[in-house]
This record gives sequence, structure tokens and C-alpha cells, in this order.
Amino acid sequence: MGWTVSALVVCVRAAQVQVLEGAEWQVLADAQHSTDKEVAAARGAVLDRDGALLAVSRETYRVSVAPRELQDSSVDSVRDLLRTTLDLSARETAHLVSRKRRWVVAPGSYPPTVRQQLAGIQGVYLERVLERYHPHGDLARGVIGAILDGSAAGGIEQAFDDVLRGHPGREVVARDNIGRPIPGETYLVETPRSGGQVELTIDLDMQEIARQALQEAVESSQADGGDVLVTDPKTGEVLAMVSLRGGRTGGLSSINSPYEPGSTLKPFTVSGLLARDLVSLSDTVDIGNGTWTVAGRTLHDVGHSGRMTVADALRVSSNVGIAKAAQPLTPGAQYENLRDFGFGAVTGIDLPGEVSGLLRRPDRWTEQSRASLAIGYEISVTPLQMAMAYGALANGGLLMEPRLVREVRDADGDVIEHREPQVVRRVISEDVAHAVSRVLVDVVEDGTGTKARLGVFKVAGKSGTARSYDAKKGYGSGHAASFVGFFPAEDPQLVIFVKLENPKGTYYGGAVAAPVTRATMEAALAARGTPLNRARLLRSARQEIAPPVPAQVAFAAQPIDPPVPPTGAADADSGADAEANAAAAFAGVSLPDVSGLPLRVAARRLHALGLRVSQDYQGDIIGTTPEAGARVLPGDTVRLRVRARSDG
Repeated sequence: MGWTVSALVVCVRAAQVQVLEGAEWQVLADAQHSTDKEVAAARGAVLDRDGALLAVSRETYRVSVAPRELQDSSVDSVRDLLRTTLDLSARETAHLVSRKRRWVVAPGSYPPTVRQQLAGIQGVYLERVLERYHPHGDLARGVIGAILDGSAAGGIEQAFDDVLRGHPGREVVARDNIGRPIPGETYLVETPRSGGQVELTIDLDMQEIARQALQEAVESSQADGGDVLVTDPKTGEVLAMVSLRGGRTGGLSSINSPYEPGSTLKPFTVSGLLARDLVSLSDTVDIGNGTWTVAGRTLHDVGHSGRMTVADALRVSSNVGIAKAAQPLTPGAQYENLRDFGFGAVTGIDLPGEVSGLLRRPDRWTEQSRASLAIGYEISVTPLQMAMAYGALANGGLLMEPRLVREVRDADGDVIEHREPQVVRRVISEDVAHAVSRVLVDVVEDGTGTKARLGVFKVAGKSGTARSYDAKKGYGSGHAASFVGFFPAEDPQLVIFVKLENPKGTYYGGAVAAPVTRATMEAALAARGTPLNRARLLRSARQEIAPPVPAQVAFAAQPIDPPVPPTGAADADSGADAEANAAAAFAGVSLPDVSGLPLRVAARRLHALGLRVSQDYQGDIIGTTPEAGARVLPGDTVRLRVRARSDG
């Protein structure tokens, strides 16, 4: 009887397990012999305006070895295969297959070709890894952002993460009786979908030109850092955005680090006065002995006294002259004027972390505020706000929305969003914009911005120097030296903003920032791939009084520290000569001999001619390809032939 009962219990339990609980136990059994694993999707690419890759996902493999799983008869052959496939030393390979360890990871990551040689070998495991790769290094790192621990951090990566990240897939990996993955027994059950693409307005050549000019200026002035922005005033497109701090370009101080602009704000004060018919450029203002005390604060001018016109006050950057001329502006009108130019509000650029700067409402002003604001104090702005405001002066009075993204595409390359230029508002009339621009040309020709002069084309611009200010600590001993210019003045194609933080020695914007603007413009003229419209440039050249020596020739003659090309009168029939000079600026150059020069000096000399530079490794320069003396075109790549230095 007992045996019968026991058999009956076993049968009932078996039926329960196989019939009622069968599905549940089957799931547990499958889980012991396989595992479900996520397959990462390739992140979409970030491109420049011409389709050049700025950031792209690159498939690599991590190779690991379980030495105790290797068959005794195959240890030697696996070791040799690992050594040749992974290009490892004998010592590194011996470490990989040493039985003293249960699991060893090979150093580095490897291209997908290793799968062909190593897949399916018992004891050797391959893990697919998607790395974010920047073909041009850190050239646009701040704009692009980064991927940290699989998450987007900053820049376009963060702003367009939903577009770029794609959708992961899933795979089933078979496991043996002790839970180890079985080589070759992996099954894809859901294919990952790659992310879309984001095409920027950034121009790779302009970004490289701006980076080079800024880096040289920071080094030569021993500044703490700096910013350069290049924009198209007609469209609001950002062609280059470089922020440099501590030798790194990963920050975005162009949008998140406001500063007191100083004299670069004066053109907007004058614009507001003209727009409201409160003064004319020919009106005069008495600056006395060059000092003026307002509510206990004394404004100073250096070397100016007596009466001068409003135009001259702007040209020579008279603090007293501009502050006195601004008195007819009511606090409400002064505040409204600055807000209309975009100060005190975010621009709306497609980047995280933008700040609005500081522009207090009139009810929070002191008795000094009207005079201080007129000359660029008691206000903080971002470099981007300043570049867009100068764009309004350059394009005839329209404040444009900054445009960093041109198109967004899906994984198949189909356009899902196309960004068109957007006008924020008309700030001033064309007549007012052109009148102020003509004064800014005089600023560069014989005012405070002469070091921004360009031989072939007229440049409009304004320098600024302001003491560094911290909201908690107040004014410090350092300075922000800046210059904003646009060219050609009669038909502007580029606005260039430059700011250097705490330059040592000479710290005036006209002395240290204006030359960066000039260097950027000259390199843009020389480079083949920049977005300049050559036909428009030639038309502008006919309207300008141009010297007989084009800017590029001046650079070739003295590439390390080019002199300011002299200005001179031209005959009434000099239009053809101006056109010829402008055309010569776009022609080829003779490749100089840089043998024996330090790498940095050689690269700087070649970059100054609009050439790209490459080298295989560090060492002593023994020549170039092409050879010295060969005729090359701006934009061509010159390879430095380098002899490696001996470690001994």
C-alpha cells in the first residue's frame, strides 16, 4: 500500500511539474543555458556644413582570454595567433595565456577584422564596443560635446541625443553547464537601429583657422584663455566657435561665461541715439579736460579734450564723449535699446547651458547706471550675444537668431528637419546701421582698431577693454580684451568676435585682440574651402581703395609677425588694380623652405599661407612634400618630412 501511495504522489507531482508548471520551469531552464543581452546601436554622426565628419561611432572589439579554457594542445598556436593578430609583444602575449589567471583582458581595442581570426576559438572572447571617434581631434569638442559612460554630456551630443542615440537591439547568448558563454553561439533576435545625423553650420576650415589664430594669441599674450566666433551676418549661421581654456577646447564659454564688454558696446549706444533722432553723428559734445564725474564716479579719457563730434567720440572710443552724448536717452529707452540688440536674453542657440548675461531693469539702476551702461559697464554679455548684435550692424539692422544646425536626418539619410535663417526683429533701420558701420570703418582705419586693417578690403570693427568682474568678488586685476569686426565693410560676409582673458603685459583689445581678427580674415581669404563668396569679394574690392600688395603676399613675406599693410591713396581708375589685387590674394603661392625650423614655427608659417599641415611624428624637419619652391594653392595639404629623434 505504501509503495502505491508513493508512486501516486510521484505521478501527481510529475504531472504538476510538466503540465501545470511546465512553462515556468522551461523559462528557468532556458535562462540557465542562455542569456538575453542588449546590443548597442551605432550613434549617428555629427557633420560640418560640407558633410565632413566631426563625430562618428566606430566599431571596435575588446579581446579577453580565459587561459584555463584553452586546450593544452592549442596553447602555443593560440598564443602565436594572438601575437600576430593583436600586434602584441611576446611578454604581453604570454601574460594573456598564462594559466595563473582565470581571465585576462588584452590591452586596447581592436578593429572589426580581428573577428575573422579570433571568433570561435575556445577560451578567446570578443566583445563589441562602439567608441565615439572624432576624426579631427578636439577641434570642435566644445560644440560637439562628449559621450561619458554611455551618456551624452554637453554640446550637440546632449542637445540632439534623441536623434543621435538610435535604438538598441537584443541578442541571445548560449551558455554551457556552468554558465560560460559558448563561442559562436550568439543569435541576434532584434537588430539595433542606428541613430540619425545632425549637420551643423560649422565650417571645418574656418574652425581650424579660428583655433589656430586663438591658440597663437593666447600663447603670445600669455592669456588665461579666449574665445573666437565667426558668423555669417546675413543668415546668423555660426561658422566657427572656439573656446580655449588651459589648452583645452572642451568648454563653451562663448555661451556660458558672460563678461563686461566695455567699449565694444558703444556702437549700440550710438545706434540707439540715431534711431530715436536724439543726436546726429555730426553733433558735437564737450568732453572738457577728458574727465567727467557722475554721482561720485569719474570717467576718464586718455589724450582727448575739448569738443568732438559723436562720430569722433566713437572712433577714438571716448568714454566721456559717448556717456555725455547718451544723456538724452531715458532709462526706459536705453534699456529697450540694449534688449532689442539681444542683451539680457538667451539667443536660443541649439546648445545646452546658455546663459542670458545681466541687464538689470531700470528700476534697479543707480545714478551712475546710465553713464556706465553707455560705455559697456554694469552689464554682462556672452560672446555669442555680442557677435549676433554686431551682425545686426553688418546686415542692415536685423537681429538674427544664431543658427548652428542646418539639417537633421534619420538613419537612412532622409531629412526630417531643415533649419532656415530666422529674423528675431528689426533693431534699427538700414540707414542707421550703415551710418554706424561707416564710423566703425574709421575705427579700424585710424582709430583704436588699426591692427585689424586688411590690405585689400575695408574692415569695420570696435575694440574693447574691461576689467575682469566677478559677481561675488567684484572687480579684479585682470582684463578682458576684445575686438569685434566684420568684412568686407560694404558687403559683410563674416563677423569675427575675439576675446582674450587676462593677457599679460599689453592688455588693450586693439593691441592683442584686433590682430587675431586680422589673422582670421587673412587665413579665410587664403583658404580654398571657406564659405566666402569670391564673386562678392571681388565686387567689394572694386569699391575699396586697395594698396598694391595683397594681404597674402604680406603674410608670405613675414609669416611669423606680419606687418600691417600700409594704406595709400589710389587713382580714380584703380578699380581694375583692386580687382587684380583681390584676385591675387586667391592665387597660388610658392612653398617656403621650412627645413630645420621647430614644428610649431613651421606649421604656423604654412598655416599663415592658407595651407594645411600634416606630419607622421615628432622630430626634426628635413623637408616637405611637395618640395620647397613648388607652386601650391591655399587649402592644399603639405606633409612635413620629419626625422625621428633618438631616445638615447
